[in-house]
Amino acid sequence: MKNNASAVYALELVVGDFIALVGAFGVAYILRVSLDSAPLINHVTAVNYIKIWMTLVPAWIIIFALLGLYRKNTYDYRYKETIGLFVGSIIGIMAIISYDFVTKAVIFPARLVAVYGLVIGFVFLLIERFVLRSIRMSLWRYGAGINNVLIIGDGPIVASLIDNMNHPARTGYKVVAICSNNESPKFRGRVFKNFNNLMQKLNTLDIHTMLYAGLTSDTAEVDQAFSAAQANHIAFKFVPAHEGILSNNIEVELFQNLPVVSVHQTALTGWGRIAKRLFDIFASIVGMIILSPIYLIIAIMIRFSDWGPVIFKQPRLSRFNKTINIYKFRTHRKKYNSLSPEEAFAKMGKPDLAIKYRENGDFLIKDPRITRIGNFLRKTSLDELPQLFNVLKGDISLVGPRALVPSELANYPFKNLILSVKSGITGLAQISGRKNIPFDERRSLDLYYVQNWSFWLDTKILLRTVIDVINGRGAK
Repeated sequence: MKNNASAVYALELVVGDFIALVGAFGVAYILRVSLDSAPLINHVTAVNYIKIWMTLVPAWIIIFALLGLYRKNTYDYRYKETIGLFVGSIIGIMAIISYDFVTKAVIFPARLVAVYGLVIGFVFLLIERFVLRSIRMSLWRYGAGINNVLIIGDGPIVASLIDNMNHPARTGYKVVAICSNNESPKFRGRVFKNFNNLMQKLNTLDIHTMLYAGLTSDTAEVDQAFSAAQANHIAFKFVPAHEGILSNNIEVELFQNLPVVSVHQTALTGWGRIAKRLFDIFASIVGMIILSPIYLIIAIMIRFSDWGPVIFKQPRLSRFNKTINIYKFRTHRKKYNSLSPEEAFAKMGKPDLAIKYRENGDFLIKDPRITRIGNFLRKTSLDELPQLFNVLKGDISLVGPRALVPSELANYPFKNLILSVKSGITGLAQISGRKNIPFDERRSLDLYYVQNWSFWLDTKILLRTVIDVINGRGAK
């Protein structure tokens, strides 16, 4: 019952990468040696050149392997794969240039061959992996290479796993059987209500992966399921069914010479936390220096459009439930500044607007509290710029969960998980729709960020934020 599809695909990637790199440096040779009349450093025949690179590229492939580019948890995620290919390409060309420096062998007929080869190689690798991924997904549509899954467990997590996973043409997984007491009207596979009955008929099912979903005190049942998976050569995965720890950073480590599973509140620990803080300090200082003329212009415009304070301070929550004052350019009229929506609309004699404001997700298309310059600042997100001072102070980070007022998080069940890291100026919730998605969905995105932080995720969010601001999709 063992499924070799992943191993076969990894082998295809190795062969594809080899062909792509050899081909890229072949094209580099043609561009510089055959088509360019400039003098060469070394004279290398085309045949000898290809032979040299066919012996060197395997070392490059080893570098890719060490970076995890042939593992399922890398090649299944395009962004992670692209970053890995870029880093691996840089390390690979540097290793070969270093080898060329210390050896007497002639590798490069000209310096530009290395540059051409690096750039073309990266492009060829992206194209090659795109083609192989497309072929793989095309085969999934015909049932080839599909991983058949058995799910054992109860609770909402079972339905969630079926909904998320059971799309073979897209995910490569097909749930063919479940053992659960829950009713699953949408599921069309085998359903077992009794665990012992499932164990008796397990060898008759075409199963490649067994998912045990749940936190149970019946260790004998888990042991039996695990033993049955081993006996039938089935991959065994255990999925904690508690929503609060479902996507946490889970690590298997030795503790007092015993293997234990450590569940961390966040992936942002150790050196990652230090690197993130150093980046925040550097980026906030550079940002404030570059943006200082804009700060001055906005301050003058606010001052003369509605005489009053330029900066608005509001208490928000950040890491460890700490209350901080967030700085923003004032967008409200002076007489409504620092008032709650209910107080402000009551003061202007329009209390009905407060109800409409809350029903509309804390937003009004034409909010009478906001000045003309305030509308512009909000539309372009320029009102957020003073928060760079909060970043420099260490109150918040450039990227993180949305900094909310205490009342907004008061009744949220996973409040403490979200507040295990610093809040941010921007984050997953902001680039995923901001006010256009429900409160609970925004918090779920914040929770995902906390539990799955990486430096590359921060980079992706920052780039997407810049694009959104340029395209006019700023915060309302």
